[in-house]
Amino acid sequence: MDKTLLEQLKQITPEEQEILDGRGGINEEIYVQSNGSVFDSKKLLDASKLITVRPHTRFAAFPKHTHNYVEVIYMCSGQTCHHINGEEVLLKKGELLFLGQNAIQEIDAASENDIGVNFIILPEFFDQPLRMIGDEKNPIREFIVECLRGKESGKIGYLHFKVADVLPIQNLVENLIWTLMNNQPNKRSINQFTMGLLFLQLINHTDKVTMGGRPKEEDLLLTILRYVEENYKEGELSSLAETLHYDLYWLSRLIKKKTGRTYTELVQEKRLRQAAYLLQNTTMSVADIGNAVGYENLSYFHRIFREQYKMSPKKYRDCRQTKIYEYEGEYGIWKK
Repeated sequence: MDKTLLEQLKQITPEEQEILDGRGGINEEIYVQSNGSVFDSKKLLDASKLITVRPHTRFAAFPKHTHNYVEVIYMCSGQTCHHINGEEVLLKKGELLFLGQNAIQEIDAASENDIGVNFIILPEFFDQPLRMIGDEKNPIREFIVECLRGKESGKIGYLHFKVADVLPIQNLVENLIWTLMNNQPNKRSINQFTMGLLFLQLINHTDKVTMGGRPKEEDLLLTILRYVEENYKEGELSSLAETLHYDLYWLSRLIKKKTGRTYTELVQEKRLRQAAYLLQNTTMSVADIGNAVGYENLSYFHRIFREQYKMSPKKYRDCRQTKIYEYEGEYGIWKK
């Protein structure tokens, strides 16, 4: 992290000075409207804002509480220990913790060099980032959608991303902190697009995420979706079922129940998305692209690609490169 920014975050806040002077705990009047355990966005956010950032208060523990907003915690240095829905989460330097409104959290006291920041975010802030990550099923999108539905429907308590070694993610988080702390012009748009880019990066690293507050079936579904992402060319559900020690037919029914699609349909969707990406961003031949995503039968590849995108692979490439067509609809129709 930028040294100047880190030094700014290390400064003792008035609340921390009170604790050091003998207060004995956090000042709950900063966080709650009245006696209670719900941290209130109206206490932490100006009326016109959808997002803000504040240094995590050190030297005192936070008692059990929930939020009526989405909280994202980032560790700039050191570590903090969180207890979320009864699970212990150790958040280390460079890691991110997303907390939903249904999460019950306690935090152990942090020391002077445990520097963290809390992003306080209203759900409507995520409208633009949600559009940027599209409709593809992934843990980030599922988390945001549950936050937007409200407290009572959420099943995901938290997302813990161990991404200290992923430089683009570190840069994007630092950009968010800097923009919010320095009151930049057009900062709402900048921050929403930066958050969208952050989500797109995090989606590429679902192997580094731990989820809390989820039913066992949901964890299993995430494993299946990761398997599809990594093995879409040749991965068979029977091989996965054998590896996980689950009955093949039960696993197949679970996928259909949770996603509304079969395993074969999930694989086909992934293959076609990858084919579309290669058509747009490489000079590979159509035949090579079909083979690269798992289709040895070129005629079959042409047929299912046309069913999905309403045009041939070649025409898709031409349209995307010349940008003279507009894509509309769930599966897409292209028109000038």
